[in-house]
Amino acid sequence: MKKYLIALFMAVLPVTAMAAGGGAPLDHIEVDLENKPSLQRGMATFVNRCLGCHSADYQRYERAANDIGLPPELVQEYMIFGDQKVGEQMHNAMSKDDAANWFGNPPPDLSLEARLRGPDWIYTYLRSFYQDPARPWGVNNVVFKDVGMPNVLEDLQGVQINNCTPEELLHHGDAEIDPLTGARMSECLTVVDGTGKLSEEEFDQTIYDLTNFLTYMGEPYRLESERLGTKVLIFLAIFFVFAYALKKEYWKDVH
Repeated sequence: MKKYLIALFMAVLPVTAMAAGGGAPLDHIEVDLENKPSLQRGMATFVNRCLGCHSADYQRYERAANDIGLPPELVQEYMIFGDQKVGEQMHNAMSKDDAANWFGNPPPDLSLEARLRGPDWIYTYLRSFYQDPARPWGVNNVVFKDVGMPNVLEDLQGVQINNCTPEELLHHGDAEIDPLTGARMSECLTVVDGTGKLSEEEFDQTIYDLTNFLTYMGEPYRLESERLGTKVLIFLAIFFVFAYALKKEYWKDVH
């Protein structure tokens, strides 16, 4: 018994250490994989804003289209910009050599990013870029310090500036309420007026939709699994009644 307790403790210890590791607070969101309009908007943002550098090698255009309610022929016409077919995987056109030369390392594949980081991390990360002339791309990020990625959504959000020290950035809970999620946002980051195409609420919705789609892409079978799981539980409940009645019948003469 002692050995089992020690093994359990060793298994839980890394999780505890990660939870206590600190870092910037994350804004919580509730993803909704049944919200097909949100997923459709998120896919459009992904192919237009992310797929130029990143890839999604474990996801196919046609599978995503069927799952989120888009006609595959429209995806082929409006969301595929190269010579790929709708049945192919969501590859990008950037070679790994060029990516390594421009960014230092090839941008990661995003198929499983939501499972690796979590929706809260992605949502907060994409809204937390700020102007930093000392960085190669002119931006930094509260969640991912010294990030090597340019802010490809800056024209939508606007130029965001940081009003706090690095220590204050890690404790930015005392701020105004975010209208989309109800979470508290950083008062350290402010958008320069007139530099973005979208309002704050519209930009937050765009990032929510993108995060929603990335979450779907990490588990495209999730809703199907949940529906199947419900049916299996109902079957087991009904089967239990017959199994219990059969057991009573077999054992009724055993004393």
